Amino acid sequence: MEVKIREAKPSEFVNVHHLIKEFSEFIKTPEKVKITPEQMVADKKYFKCLIATNGNTILGFATYFFSYYSWTGKAIYLDDLYVSEKYRNQGIGSKLFDEIIEIGKSENCYKMKWQVSKWNKNAQDFYKSRGAIIDEVEINCDLDLN
Repeated sequence: MEVKIREAKPSEFVNVHHLIKEFSEFIKTPEKVKITPEQMVADKKYFKCLIATNGNTILGFATYFFSYYSWTGKAIYLDDLYVSEKYRNQGIGSKLFDEIIEIGKSENCYKMKWQVSKWNKNAQDFYKSRGAIIDEVEINCDLDLN
């Protein structure tokens, strides 16, 4: 299968939204998805999304943004990386991950950061195989602003 990695177009955000919902089911938190395709289009200046495609089929996605850390400087943050179940174990996640790394390097980022669920051993093993350090020191905090 020929897989291409590229930026998602606003016209594809509806399909990406379906994958976001699928991902939320996979991690058992569907109630947390508040975003709509319309909001994604309105926020396209901020919504950075790579998609893995085979022709017109979107196989997976990776969303990211740039951040700044007072201790280390500019970073790229991998928000979500997801490949539909039927396309897993074909190297698609690796291609998405590698492209995020390349974007970070091209933007002179010092590091890449992301989260992984404690229960998701497969994802943890994948990230460790890529050289990631998974620590248990930091605790995530969320505060809704609306």
